[in-house]
Amino acid sequence: MYTIYGFYKFKKIKFLKKNKLLFQEKISENNVRGTIVLSAEGINGTIVGKKYDVSKIIKILKRQFRFKNFDSKNMSQSYFQPFHKGKIKIKDEVVPLGLKINSKNKKLNRYISGKAWNKLISNKETLVIDARKPFEYDVGTFKNAINPKIQNFRDFPKYLKKIKKTKPVAMFCTGGIRCEKASIFLKRKGFKNVFQLKGGILNYLNKTEKKDSLWKGECFVFDNRISLKHKLKQGTYSVCSGCRTPFSAKDKKSYKYEEGVSCSRCYDTLSNSQKIRFRMRQNQINLAKKAGKKHKFQREY
Repeated sequence: MYTIYGFYKFKKIKFLKKNKLLFQEKISENNVRGTIVLSAEGINGTIVGKKYDVSKIIKILKRQFRFKNFDSKNMSQSYFQPFHKGKIKIKDEVVPLGLKINSKNKKLNRYISGKAWNKLISNKETLVIDARKPFEYDVGTFKNAINPKIQNFRDFPKYLKKIKKTKPVAMFCTGGIRCEKASIFLKRKGFKNVFQLKGGILNYLNKTEKKDSLWKGECFVFDNRISLKHKLKQGTYSVCSGCRTPFSAKDKKSYKYEEGVSCSRCYDTLSNSQKIRFRMRQNQINLAKKAGKKHKFQREY
């Protein structure tokens, strides 16, 4: 059984290149995979490994950057390793929005969860914003939520500028980090009633009983688990090998779906040469399976 640990922390960090080398070495030594983003404004990551090894990396992170608790964290389990590699990345921002967070402006954010969140988003006056990408929204979202249909988070402010300042705004994203920045942006623009879901969708699904939940569908995650349900159990979605977007079991019934080649979204946009190439790749995977081997392009779900 593998432990998956997602986290972020806004804190001033120095010596990024030195720390990148340090943690690249540490995750390799402890057989931990996933991604950790280092930025001058903080850290953001999801790491996977055996429970003891993951705990070891978490302790080193806290000790190296001198903090006791993450701003947000979530933990789940998987029967397989959902990441192929362990990577440490350096970025200008932990989430790109052209806006830097510090301890002073972060204190202005208002967090809400559980029954209070349900009550807030059930109010007809509340504007409920799903701050994720459209394909994530399609997999699952909250009742009454709208999606800006923005492909790059850096363009999110263009949408936010259109919102009426008098409306209460409730925002959410997968783990909460995207909403941290979006909330500060709105506060700077004069919005008074801005709330964000504490710990994001993952913490809501983990802590809220299904019978009390206002969540509809599943939650897309950026690893080979693809999607999660309540209590962060493995979901039912897969990812198309042609366009890399998630599709449901129902989508498999479409004549445009072909394993390893296409789904209903990309069938009409893929060229014949692409389809031929993808079929050859899938054939290699099938042959490797029959031989009891794993092909380098094979994904484990």
